[in-house]
Amino acid sequence: MDEKQAYQQKLQAKLDEWNAEISKFQAKAEQAQADARLKYEENIEDLKKRREAMEQELEKVREAQAEAWNDVKAGADKAWDAMSQAMRSAYNRFD
Repeated sequence: MDEKQAYQQKLQAKLDEWNAEISKFQAKAEQAQADARLKYEENIEDLKKRREAMEQELEKVREAQAEAWNDVKAGADKAWDAMSQAMRSAYNRFD
């Protein structure tokens, strides 16, 4: 397996993990009081947008030619960091 394939698998695995966590957050939001639910839903929407951006970066990685691989990886790394930070923040809010 080359570096690009390993990176793709790493991104996909993390996206799958984040999708599961977002589903858990949604379940907690549904059980929350009305005012807390609104905050949860806002956070969940932000996470979904970031997840979509990460999915787009993963698609770019999949389609990248060898010459463009490093540039595409840099963009994916930036999206990864933003999503990771948003998830950490959400863990703190939801737990």
